[in-house]
Amino acid sequence: MQVAALQMVSGASVQGNLDAARLLLESAAAQGAELAVLPEYFCLMGLKETDKLGAQESPGQGPIQDFLADSARKFKVWIAGGTVPLRAGDEQHVRNSSLVYAPTGQCAARYDKIHLFRFDNGQEQYDESRVIERGAAPVTFDLPSVDGHIYRVGLSICYDLRFPELYRALKADLLVVPSAFTVTTGRAHWEVLLRARAIENLAYVVAAAQGGEHENGRRTWGQSLIADPWGEIVAQHAQGPAVVLGEVLASRLQAVRQQLPALNHGVL
Repeated sequence: MQVAALQMVSGASVQGNLDAARLLLESAAAQGAELAVLPEYFCLMGLKETDKLGAQESPGQGPIQDFLADSARKFKVWIAGGTVPLRAGDEQHVRNSSLVYAPTGQCAARYDKIHLFRFDNGQEQYDESRVIERGAAPVTFDLPSVDGHIYRVGLSICYDLRFPELYRALKADLLVVPSAFTVTTGRAHWEVLLRARAIENLAYVVAAAQGGEHENGRRTWGQSLIADPWGEIVAQHAQGPAVVLGEVLASRLQAVRQQLPALNHGVL
C-alpha cells in the first residue's frame, strides 16, 4: 500500500491553505497513494492562537470538512485530514480534531487531540490549553487496501508522540502523526520519538509535518517521514511543501512481528 505524508507551510488564509493542500493531495493520488496524511493545523496557522475560534466548524458541516470529503471522493484516496478546529464545550475553546475520510467522501473516524502542548524555555512559550479543549479517547479505524490486507490505523496528533502508552493502547499496524513541531523540539526529539514509536509497536509510522517559516513568525521543524516497523526511515523531506511517499507492506509487518514477538510479551 502506498502512503503519503504531505508537508505544508500553512498560513493565515484558510482558503489559501486548502488550495495548497489540494495540489498536494492531487499529486499524492497521481503517484498511487491510497492514504494521504495532512499535517496538524493544515487549514490554519493563524496570526494569533484565538484565530482558531473564528475558523471553527460544527461536526459534519463547514468548508474545511467539505474540502476533505470532496477531495477524498475526487481523488479516490483515504485522507487523514491533519487537524480541523471543531466546536467544543464552550466559546473560548475548540477541539483540535483529526478527521479521516474514505474514498467515498464519508467521514470514517474522528480523533480529538488528548495531550496538549505546553513549552516555555524563556524564549518560546506555548500553551495549547488556552484555546484547545482536550479529547479523551484513543481512536483507530480499519483501512482495506488494494493489496487485500486490512490495516488497523491508529490516530494521534503531534504532542501525543511523547506518550508511548497511547500508541500501545492503539494496537495498530500503521500510526498516523500529523504534527507542527517547533524547530527547538523537532531538532532534539522528532526523529528519535517517531522511530521509537515504530519500534515499540512494530508498526509503520506516517508523520506529516508543518515545515518552514509561517506568516505568524513561527518556525516549524518539518522532516515529514515514513518509518517501517523496524524503525528504518523509508522516506523523508526536510523543509518546505512536499509529498513524502512510501510503501507499507503487510509482509514486512508480519515478518518483523514473527521475528520479534514483543507485542505478545507485555505484562500490563
